[in-house]
Amino acid sequence: MIRIGISGWTYAPWRGVFFPENLPQKRELEYASRQVQTIEINGSFYSLQRPSSYQAWYEATPMQFVFSIKGSRFITHLRRLKEVEKPLANFLASGVLRLREKLGPFLWQLPPNFVYDRERLEAFFQLLPRRSDEAAALGRRHDNRLRFRAWTQPGGIRSLRHALEVRHESFENKAFIELLRRHQIALVVSDGGGKWPLLEDVTADFVYVRLHGAEELYASGYTEAALDTWAGKIRRWARSGDVFVYFDNDQKVHAPFDAIALRRRLNTGRWDRKREPELHGVR
Repeated sequence: MIRIGISGWTYAPWRGVFFPENLPQKRELEYASRQVQTIEINGSFYSLQRPSSYQAWYEATPMQFVFSIKGSRFITHLRRLKEVEKPLANFLASGVLRLREKLGPFLWQLPPNFVYDRERLEAFFQLLPRRSDEAAALGRRHDNRLRFRAWTQPGGIRSLRHALEVRHESFENKAFIELLRRHQIALVVSDGGGKWPLLEDVTADFVYVRLHGAEELYASGYTEAALDTWAGKIRRWARSGDVFVYFDNDQKVHAPFDAIALRRRLNTGRWDRKREPELHGVR
C-alpha cells in the first residue's frame, strides 16, 4: 500500500489556488481528501484537539482514507521524552481514537537539538501503545484537564504504528537503527533540503516519508527529476511494506500539487478539479 498526501490542509495561500475560490473553509478537508490519499494532522502537535474535531474529520473524508497524527510537542519538545506518561495519556484521550479505521501512524518529531539518548528513547518506546485497546487504557489515566472532554473508547481492536523523525547528526549511528528495529518504530525519511540528516534505513514494516522542500525548507517545490527519484525509492520500499509520504512544502502551495504529481507517477490516482463538482458547490 502506497499513500501519498499532505501535511495539514488549513493554509490561507491555498485558497483560490489549490482550493476552488468559492469553497467554504469548513469544506477544505472534504475537498482535499478527494485529491490525496492521506493527510497528516499537525494541529495535534501544537495543542490537544477535541474528540468532536476528530469525529468531524472522520465524517468529512471518504472510506479508506487515512490520517497520520503528529504527536504533541509538549511530549517531544518541552518534556523531551522525560516523564511523559501523563502527557501521553492526555494526548491519547484527546480524541485520536475517534478516527477508528482511518487512524494511521503516529509521528513523533524530535527537535533539532535533541541528541541521541538510548535510554530515554527506549523508555519512551516502551510507553507507546501498539493496539487501540492499549491506547484507550492508557488514555483513561489522563488528568483533570480532560475530565469533561476525554474519549477513551478503542473503537475496535486495531494495530497502531509509530514513526520517529530526528534532526540531529548524532542519530547517524548503527545503534540507533538497531533500537528502532527492535521496537518496530519507523525511521522517518525526512528531506529537509540539507538542513538535517537524510536517513533512509527501513526499521519497521512500513516507511514514513516527509518531504519538506527540495532546497528551501517548507517553501521550494520538487522538480520532475526529483519526483522521479522519489518515485523510484518508494517503489523499492513498497516491495516490503506500506509507504506513507507527506509533502510539507506548503508555504508556496507546492505541497498538494507535488503530491498529485507523485501519485500520477506511481499510478495511485490522478487529480481532476472537475471531479465531483457538487462536492464544493462550484461550477
